[in-house]
Amino acid sequence: MKAHVYVTLKRTVLDAQGQTVSDALRRMQYRGVQDVRQGKYFLLTLEDGLAEGAAQAEVERIAREVLTNPVIEEFSLRLEA
Repeated sequence: MKAHVYVTLKRTVLDAQGQTVSDALRRMQYRGVQDVRQGKYFLLTLEDGLAEGAAQAEVERIAREVLTNPVIEEFSLRLEA
């Protein structure tokens, strides 16, 4: 099983890198992009036989305690068989 974890800055935190990319896209005349937020992506390969509920709980714990700074970041995850 694979766990895809996406970490981004909270909406209330200024995303300078995302703003820079957004400005560059506008200057390069790309259309239709309203906002850009940058982040991090982690792919965790989980042990075979781990139940989905246990996997979900463990990956959430890892994301909360290791992969994110809870003051300025949030995460979402997706499990894949």
